[in-house]
Amino acid sequence: MTVKRDESGRRSVQVETLVPGTPEEVWAAIATGPGISAWFCPSEIEERVGGSFCCHIGPGMDADGTVTAWDPPRRFAAEAPGPAPDAPPMATEWIVEPRAGGVCLVRVVHSLFASTDAWDDQLEGTESGWPYFFGVLRLYLTHFRGRPAAIIRAMGTTPGAVSDAWDKLTGALGIPGSAMSERWNCRPAGIRPLAGVVERVTEGRQPYALLRLDEPLPGIAAPSTFAAGDQVMISLGIYLYGDAAAEAAAREEPLWQAWLNELFE
Repeated sequence: MTVKRDESGRRSVQVETLVPGTPEEVWAAIATGPGISAWFCPSEIEERVGGSFCCHIGPGMDADGTVTAWDPPRRFAAEAPGPAPDAPPMATEWIVEPRAGGVCLVRVVHSLFASTDAWDDQLEGTESGWPYFFGVLRLYLTHFRGRPAAIIRAMGTTPGAVSDAWDKLTGALGIPGSAMSERWNCRPAGIRPLAGVVERVTEGRQPYALLRLDEPLPGIAAPSTFAAGDQVMISLGIYLYGDAAAEAAAREEPLWQAWLNELFE
């Protein structure tokens, strides 16, 4: 990961991925509140220049900003306050480019202006999280595009190494570290079981898994662990799709949070 710098003081990182769908379908997924909420986090966006947006990343963690460019279905941009009182604002630009074969390139550019490298770690940290979410986006557009969605998100922290937390999480969930398409299920006491197919398991500094669900509803389970200062952040995202998704998520989220709390107590 490399932060690009230019003479004006602009520092930026860029990430991109190919996803299935027409520009209009991809735009609906990345530039509308219901679309963003189906694969990223619960969000609202006013679809116009000057409109507000808010991504509810977790309890007490909202990312608010203002739309600064709006050109559907090709490009939009937004600006949000920096992560600390003395941090410069961060601008984010989304670009959708059609490609042959019924796919689109999605490019995301994060940038800020600074005279020092004090905020480069923030840019690199933002960049490093995108492979996880791009994976969820591809699965959503491939299998669940346009369906009503709701998210279960259980989160916690623990001391120690990322790899140790990952091993403990995947062990408790029964996730195999083997090839794609392996059948998988998890049946914790007191919670409706999860079952589906392994799509991806990625090791490394920020390990994560993508599991396409058929129980309890169609959906995606996406557990991950990553370093957060001197702690390890544990995240279990479960994306459910269909008319029953909202009711199921509201019922099951506190149960999964309690399960995670007990696992890492």
